[in-house]
Amino acid sequence: MFRKAKYGNRGLRPDEPLRLNNHARPRTRREFIAQGFMTGAASIMSGSVLSLFANPRAAYAALSSDIATLRDSCGIVTQGAGKIPFICFDLAGGANISGSNVLVGGPGGQEDFLSTAGYNKLGLPGDRIPSILNPNNGLSDFINRDLGLAFHAESAMLAGISEKLNMASGFINGAVIPARSDNDTGNNPHNPMYGIFKAGADGELLTLIGSRSSDSGGNSMAPDGMIDLSVRPTKVDQVSDVTGLVDTGQLVGLLDQADAVAVMESIQRISDMKLNRVNTLVTADDVLKDLVSCGYVKAADLADRYGNPGDVNPALDCNIVGPTGVFSQIEFDSDSEFRKAASVMKLVVNGYAGAGTITMGGYDYHTGDRATGELRDLRAGRCIGACLEYAAKVGVPLMVYVFSDGSVFSNGAIDNSPNGGGKGVWTGDNSSTAASYMLVYNPGGAPQLYTSGSDGNSAEQHQQIGWMRSDASVETAGTPAANNVNLLVETVVLNYMALHGQQNLFGQPGFFPTNGLGNAALMDSLIAFEAIAPGGQINPAPPNSCPVP
Repeated sequence: MFRKAKYGNRGLRPDEPLRLNNHARPRTRREFIAQGFMTGAASIMSGSVLSLFANPRAAYAALSSDIATLRDSCGIVTQGAGKIPFICFDLAGGANISGSNVLVGGPGGQEDFLSTAGYNKLGLPGDRIPSILNPNNGLSDFINRDLGLAFHAESAMLAGISEKLNMASGFINGAVIPARSDNDTGNNPHNPMYGIFKAGADGELLTLIGSRSSDSGGNSMAPDGMIDLSVRPTKVDQVSDVTGLVDTGQLVGLLDQADAVAVMESIQRISDMKLNRVNTLVTADDVLKDLVSCGYVKAADLADRYGNPGDVNPALDCNIVGPTGVFSQIEFDSDSEFRKAASVMKLVVNGYAGAGTITMGGYDYHTGDRATGELRDLRAGRCIGACLEYAAKVGVPLMVYVFSDGSVFSNGAIDNSPNGGGKGVWTGDNSSTAASYMLVYNPGGAPQLYTSGSDGNSAEQHQQIGWMRSDASVETAGTPAANNVNLLVETVVLNYMALHGQQNLFGQPGFFPTNGLGNAALMDSLIAFEAIAPGGQINPAPPNSCPVP
């Protein structure tokens, strides 16, 4: 008989904190985020050099040829890096992914079904397991492949994703990676963004962004061997900070855009004349002069291209907010998680940043009920779906990666409340039931599963990289990633490079020559999709356009 949960069977609202009896009082920022006492909200704060930049995709005032040449030598990215945009979701606290959301099976793939007891541990009672066939059609009522990747048909995360999809529907495929990670710790090196940068991702204004002021930009840390603090993620917090990235001050306004650019160009030329007459008396004299000169060039480029900060404002993008947007005005105004997701996807999908992390807090949801986790999974799904749909509206590919630090298990008790839905109560933490997954949108057609490698695995075995034992615990010998979070990140980066047809470069000097993924055949077994950007490049995002009302 179901015992009423401590917090009532309604479940906790998505922003309510989790007061867990079997956890100590939260003391660190990471613990506050995991238990939902802090939102893990994002801020975009720019440093002194970034404050010289302004807003993308405004009408260009055409830099003078001498300044334009200097712009190129200063390494200013003007169309992004031509790589597939990348967004990862860091669900802090140990969310359920396997079984009740994304299906995970045995060595044969997602539909190499687990035991009834195994599904029970993953929160699915015996009458809801995916192996049950409907006698009327011989198919399972509990498997949904609308996204290519098989989800449980009653997945709250799938419901949230599907709610936001329209244009992106039919153009998405995904893969799941069963892999253990420790519960409730920020020490899992889950975050792949530095590796994504190493693979070539970059942005027009920023290289990496993240929703926490940490070296990874998220709740979980990044692998030590990948960290490059020269591109440490800029923290994303609120919409006003996005527009602050491209604030040219009062110069554009007092003057028209063309005159403002001319003033900044003149300042740069005068600065160069003065610098050439002096010696800074340091051994890196030329370097110092270049830094000063490039600062003025970037300021001129900022006013040239981004004279109107509203161009990067997600709140003013009709593909994000409003009748034709992925969020209604009410949703956007009332939920900080939606505003955070909107800020990150605006920058990443349009090429203003190369990759971004969205941390969502409160996923340590073993609260003695099921409803709390369902509501939080639903909101995470809405944010994931919004990113995919926005990419479709803009017209560029997008790779989304979802992970969490550890996972949860059910003891078989059932939550029959409306939000619990007759599913298993989340009882406690269990690192062995963990998994991560990726979804890829391609405007040219749903990505095709990788079958051209030398590993000999079936398409189903590329959609599920690794497997679970019958009792729903990760088979730690299944892949290098299964019991090593560092290698899980390497697997994700390998898949990002494979989407560009560049997996052969993964182990080469300049990329990841000391990786732990093994030989070429083993690497092939870890790749989910065929390339969607042959030659390693995609077309840059077009200028923002929205339907005329």
